[in-house]
Amino acid sequence: MAMASISLIIAGLFVDPVAAKTTDGKVQCRVELDRDVLPADIRRTAILKVTLDAPPSPIQAKRPAVNLAIVLDRSGSMSWQKLSKAKDGAITALRRLSGGDIFSLVAYDHLVDTIVPAGWVQYSESIEAQIRNIRPSGNTALFGGVSQGASEVRKHAHEDYVHRVILLSDGLANVGPNATADLGRLGAALIKERISVTTVGVGTDYNEDLMARLSQNSDGNTYFAETSEDLPRIFAHELGGVLNVVAQEVQVTLRLADNVRPIRIIGRDGRIRGRSVEFNLNQLYGDQEKYALVEVEIAGGRDGESIEIAYAETTYYNPFTHWQATSSDRLMARFTHNRQMVEQSVNEDVHREYELNMNAIAQEEAIVLSDEGRKDEAVDALRKSAQRLKTSGKKLKDAGLLKKAEQIEAQAVQIESKGMTKRARKVLRTESYQMKQQQSQ
Repeated sequence: MAMASISLIIAGLFVDPVAAKTTDGKVQCRVELDRDVLPADIRRTAILKVTLDAPPSPIQAKRPAVNLAIVLDRSGSMSWQKLSKAKDGAITALRRLSGGDIFSLVAYDHLVDTIVPAGWVQYSESIEAQIRNIRPSGNTALFGGVSQGASEVRKHAHEDYVHRVILLSDGLANVGPNATADLGRLGAALIKERISVTTVGVGTDYNEDLMARLSQNSDGNTYFAETSEDLPRIFAHELGGVLNVVAQEVQVTLRLADNVRPIRIIGRDGRIRGRSVEFNLNQLYGDQEKYALVEVEIAGGRDGESIEIAYAETTYYNPFTHWQATSSDRLMARFTHNRQMVEQSVNEDVHREYELNMNAIAQEEAIVLSDEGRKDEAVDALRKSAQRLKTSGKKLKDAGLLKKAEQIEAQAVQIESKGMTKRARKVLRTESYQMKQQQSQ
């Protein structure tokens, strides 16, 4: 994600945000406001952005080993072509692993079978042959498949690995627990064991709500593969991130000053405890930026005064040094009666991400309205969001926001003419999730 080209005012100093990108091998924690100069003697709402800038992977260091379980849907709805591409994707992932990594593969229909038990990646030709022999049949025991994949990962869960389950499905879970809440609870339990679940939905018949909730609650990624041709690329992209982890067990705490009150967290899951806001992430990839947005209310300071607004701190496990590390930042803001100074201090990066996250929320709202039979209101929610993006894009001269506005308007037109199709719903759900999680494509 491109950094804004404006300067940040931190503790009264102007800092080039490009230079603020981490260069010392540590995750850098930054906290910013939607504008750096605030109106004096006025209580107002503002947007805080807490950003984690991950360093690139050390060139000379050995990467953290991976403990990967792939869970493949082999139910009858997985045609030979779908299953063939899914197996290609699994083999693509396998070939990128090395001898120090752990690999397992579970296949499920109405039954769940461990095709490749968890073990070090050796004799990959034999493993590939086992994968190639998987055949489609039966119904979809999705919950059981994920649970078994997690059990394979658990065999090495207490060792120093990056733990990941990749789930692929093209249909509705119809054997065993199948509610979105059931899979959400499973994801929430797995993240406590440092296991993230990435979900890949194929075609237009899978349950995108269930898949997204499972990923969200376990801090994994989610993908919509409209055709099976996308699967090898998705597997390669996902494993590229898993093999590039530079921080694990990431905890972020934002402590607000006495004159600042938290109102809500925008997009990302987190907890508000008094004047503290907390976030947890399972991992960060090299060169990745992750952030959280918090709407706050600030009591205006006196004209000419510069006071502290917030203190942000992140702690994480460094898989290269095998030590806990800490990074922090302190946010100062100036107050003035000069309206022009206030207007000119806008932080374009924070405004951009805020507008994109509000659009993600509007996409989810459109899904809910459509599900309730209120198609016209769903279309209206998207159109209002598109107009908001367009207005902000023009004001900030941001081509990305303008392009997004066009895309959302096109989604509104499609739903107005054809209704909320299965494909349209999956696009909205996936785009919303990926935006709020800052998932790379």
